[in-house]
Amino acid sequence: MDSETRTTADDHLALRLWLRLLTCTNLVEAPLRKRLREQFDGSLPRFDLMAQLDRHPAGLRMRELSRRLMVTGGNVTGLTDRLVAEGLVERHEDPTDRRTYQVQLTAEGKRQFRAMARAHEAWVAELFGGLSAAQQAQLFALLGQLKASLPADRGR
Repeated sequence: MDSETRTTADDHLALRLWLRLLTCTNLVEAPLRKRLREQFDGSLPRFDLMAQLDRHPAGLRMRELSRRLMVTGGNVTGLTDRLVAEGLVERHEDPTDRRTYQVQLTAEGKRQFRAMARAHEAWVAELFGGLSAAQQAQLFALLGQLKASLPADRGR
């Protein structure tokens, strides 16, 4: 039973909408997690961290990674440690602040991430394939309006 199934027509529309969004998120994430695990021996957090580093070739500080991924520093440290051990990321002391580290993808990390990213994009396109391009654009616009209307602090 998903989150939305527990609602009734008597529940506030905003609550039903929130639970539908949560259910859709779970229905999209579950196959993505499974496919990343099966085809790349990876995880969604690992993919997300590598995606952030791919977007910032000069690297990111650990604190910035934590903020962007919306997880604790401990989560980022553990994941980064595993990726360093696998030779997929490098950690360098920040020359402007020796208390912090910059993290960057290695050449092998870039190669592996790009293969995952191509597959991930195809999987997402497949999962959203039940909606026409116009419907996807409409949903994108509506979710953009919702995002813009939410408090800036995002609960932090």
